[in-house]
Amino acid sequence: MSKKVLVAYASKMGATAGIAKAIGDELRAHGHSVDVLDVAQVKDIEPYDAVVLGSALYIRRWRRTAVRFLRHNVEELRKRQVWLFHSGPVGPDKDEEQTMPSAVAHLAHEIGATPAVTFAGRLEPDTAKGFLARRLASGSLAGDSRDWDKIKAWAADISAAIEATRRSTWHRPTRPADYYLG
Repeated sequence: MSKKVLVAYASKMGATAGIAKAIGDELRAHGHSVDVLDVAQVKDIEPYDAVVLGSALYIRRWRRTAVRFLRHNVEELRKRQVWLFHSGPVGPDKDEEQTMPSAVAHLAHEIGATPAVTFAGRLEPDTAKGFLARRLASGSLAGDSRDWDKIKAWAADISAAIEATRRSTWHRPTRPADYYLG
């Protein structure tokens, strides 16, 4: 029996939404039933066995809707396997892991989720919103820096962790962090 997985995201310019879609596609390819939704569209997480949540990262901050989603669903998320990611770095620092904002780190700890994985982002003139983003998108930082192989490999690791729990009858960790994939 396949697991039902929610891949929720909070995106500003569409790059994080694209990453969420790729994660959903990979999980489906591994036999899971997956819904990929903007966090604002998620009404209830009760039907899901596992949750993947991603947010765009701007000035080391998650989108408010993603943080609100975590806050409002702490109790239900504690009962599920949860993975977090954020996206946004471009340019020379695009491959460096970014520290989770303190509010997100606190909520991740409460839930038992592992630290967020960082994926490089996309910055293009036609989707850039705001003065600073438009200015940066017209320079050397412009382009799509997302590493689709890294994203697919991470999603495949999530699938393996979900499958390992499904097959395991001798030990079921009580917190999603106990499934850490490294």
